[in-house]
Amino acid sequence: MIRQAKGKTPRRPPKKPSSNQKDPVGVYCRVRPLGVEDEECCIEVISSTTIQLHAPEGFKTNRNGEYKETQYSFKKVFGVSVSQIELFENMAKPLVDDLIHGKNGLLFTYGVTGSGKTYTMTGSPGQGGLLPRSLDMIFRSIGPYQAKRYVFKTDDKNGMEVQNDVDALLERQRRENNLPVPKTSARQKLDPEIADMIKQEEAFEADGVDEDSSYSVFVSYIEIYNNYIYDLLEENQEDAIKPKPPQSKTLREDQNHNMYVAGCMEVEVKSAEEAFQVFWRGQKKRKVANTRLNRESSRSHSVLIIKLAQAPLDADGDNVLQDKNQVTVSQLCLVDLAGSERTGRTGAEGTRIREAGNINQSLLNLRTCIEILRENQMCGTNRMVPYRDSKITHLFKNYFDGEGKVRMVVCVNPKADDYEETLLVMRFAEMTQEVEVARPVDRPICGFTPGRRHRNQAFKEELSRKLEERGGPTDRDIPSVISSVVHSLPPLPSCELTDPYDDITLPRLIEALQNRYRIRQMMIDEYHQAANMMKSLLQEVDNNLISKENFIHEQNGKLIEKDKIIQNNKAEIERLEKKNKMQEHKIDILQKTTKIYEEDKRSLQQELETRDQRLQREQSEKRRMEQRMHGVVSDTQHKWEKECDRRVNAMQLEMQNKLWVKDEKLKQLKAIVTESKTSTRPDPPPRQTQPKRPSREERLPAKRSASPSPGPTATPVRPLHRRSRSAGGEKWVDHKPTSSLDLGTVLQPVIPNAIQVSAPSEKALSKCDRYVLTHQEIASDGEIETKLIKGEVIRTRGGGQAVQFTDIETLKQELTTIPSRKRKSSEGKPANGAQTDGAWTDTETRCSVAVEMRAGSKIGPGYEHHGITKRRKP
Repeated sequence: MIRQAKGKTPRRPPKKPSSNQKDPVGVYCRVRPLGVEDEECCIEVISSTTIQLHAPEGFKTNRNGEYKETQYSFKKVFGVSVSQIELFENMAKPLVDDLIHGKNGLLFTYGVTGSGKTYTMTGSPGQGGLLPRSLDMIFRSIGPYQAKRYVFKTDDKNGMEVQNDVDALLERQRRENNLPVPKTSARQKLDPEIADMIKQEEAFEADGVDEDSSYSVFVSYIEIYNNYIYDLLEENQEDAIKPKPPQSKTLREDQNHNMYVAGCMEVEVKSAEEAFQVFWRGQKKRKVANTRLNRESSRSHSVLIIKLAQAPLDADGDNVLQDKNQVTVSQLCLVDLAGSERTGRTGAEGTRIREAGNINQSLLNLRTCIEILRENQMCGTNRMVPYRDSKITHLFKNYFDGEGKVRMVVCVNPKADDYEETLLVMRFAEMTQEVEVARPVDRPICGFTPGRRHRNQAFKEELSRKLEERGGPTDRDIPSVISSVVHSLPPLPSCELTDPYDDITLPRLIEALQNRYRIRQMMIDEYHQAANMMKSLLQEVDNNLISKENFIHEQNGKLIEKDKIIQNNKAEIERLEKKNKMQEHKIDILQKTTKIYEEDKRSLQQELETRDQRLQREQSEKRRMEQRMHGVVSDTQHKWEKECDRRVNAMQLEMQNKLWVKDEKLKQLKAIVTESKTSTRPDPPPRQTQPKRPSREERLPAKRSASPSPGPTATPVRPLHRRSRSAGGEKWVDHKPTSSLDLGTVLQPVIPNAIQVSAPSEKALSKCDRYVLTHQEIASDGEIETKLIKGEVIRTRGGGQAVQFTDIETLKQELTTIPSRKRKSSEGKPANGAQTDGAWTDTETRCSVAVEMRAGSKIGPGYEHHGITKRRKP
């Protein structure tokens, strides 16, 4: 069977830009007023597009005394006297127009902390910001053309589905039944902090709204805190004892390569008040903190996503077209970035330092992405833009790749303390203006005839008017009324004529028609009687109404007086409500501050407990380390004591060997001197005068001794009690394999305290201090060589034993195949008795060779055969 080769996953083709035309990023600048009038100002508005920065007085010394003024240009500059409505008309109104016409938009505020970003985006009562004005403009433009609730439904994959009226009705009933409290109007539940945001005369409406489409608005609100995404509209069950932390959301890519927040709650809203109330509900959950520079400093980036779904009406202009491919979804993202700050100025500690670091890092990633985009566009490079390094850039990568217009509002504070940070903001804004974004394409035009909604409404109005003129019902129950009247009349007989001379069918039909006419006349008479009766009743009612009107006029006079009292009371109530509103606002701020302090207290307590636990762990670890070090010191001391004893024994043995060698040399020299004195005597016969060489058993003592037997002139030497280090006082493990052969080597080690084993075992090693292994191998001359490999048994930390090898003793048996050297005979020497040169040289050579062989011989008594490793420093 031939297995087919597994194909690779095809790479997804890159997303093509929306349009070849590009527009630069629109950057606007807004200057907030100074907090203190006598404070030094470092920003001056030169024109409607240019501002100038002046270095403050204390800043000159930090720049070598240079006084440098810099100018920066923007698309438009708004001074301190610019109103919120003018700011909205120039920046946000074009984005709302694009949203209604099916195009995306991104608007974000950028600046130093305390520069007025949140005020620009949200505003205050009576001074609504960009966000509430955008919502008001959207609903004023599409208000008459909104679809019923739940006609549009999200599919949780950044797409939109269309439901018919029946499914939408069932969905509404199911949602309303699940509500814990009865539904009330949005104005009754309106929060006092969002009231009076926009005045009636400051409202805007979009032009060119498609009347043949149905619209629906969805709102979602998220925050990016410490580079994690949290849904501010998610309803969590709060537990007062053990609160559950919110779950972070992930970013995903839909089938159109657009980024979206998975699992984010999208709320369908039907009015600007309801949308702003949803926003304010999430705004209360946003992370804020009290710092040295700002009492309510934003600790996260907030993103309000307004999603507008629109679909064309069907050919009749009555219902929404049930085709998912015809649904157009556009969105407007309003982003309030957290302000960049320096921890030295804010005095942040603990959690605040980590928050500030994450805020500055995300803003730095945004700056890096803008720089690389600008470099790719201006220099023609193709560097990868690091959108994924931060959640804020990863979420909006589609906008910079050509999914809509991008607008940025740079908010600056003109006070001198913010001069250095304002310089960085200005440089970033100047660089952002050079980035170009592809212009989005227009929404495709539907193939249906335009004006369907208007014609359908005109047809319904004309039908109702004609039914009114004829006196019939004007509602949709006309077919049921007509059918009930028809069924009340007698049925018509069969009208089929089978014969031209039929005289029965026609008279029967005439009679039936006359009966139906008679019944009709009776119904008309009854109708007139009922009408006359109704007229009389109406006249009575009119008379009663006239009398009641007179009574009402009298009561109206009393009501006018009451109204005056009520107006006075209303004015007083309004004053008290404003005062109450201010007090509630202050209470809310105090509650937020208290909550922040409680969170700080809780975090500090947790940090204190953590540090206490860490200190206890460190102390216990220190105690364990001291105990361990004491054990190591004692082990090391014991080891070095044993090493010193071994070295002393080795040195003693070496000195004894040297002393033995010297004694042997003295004996040889004594023999030579004695031989030279007796050379004048007549030489005996060779066999009788030749000294008898001692045998091997005579030359070597039976037991290995430290020194030779004392002669008449020898110096007494302290005898060596042991031949090798293996005969010490320690207990040995004698590991001798069963395959070892006893070669009968003369010098054999004596190991008195030894446990003989054929294979090492843990039980034997645990009882002994030393270890010796008998190993046999064939030497280079063909003889069997025995090696005694010695080592020390060391206890390991895990409770086991390890062997460290220290030396090797070699035992070798050699056969004597070379003929023994004999002393030359003195026969044939000259008659004058003088020694020949050859005889003297032979003796000297023999003696020196004998001494050297005896000194370096492997069979000399007291010499230890082992390989000593290089001495290491302790």
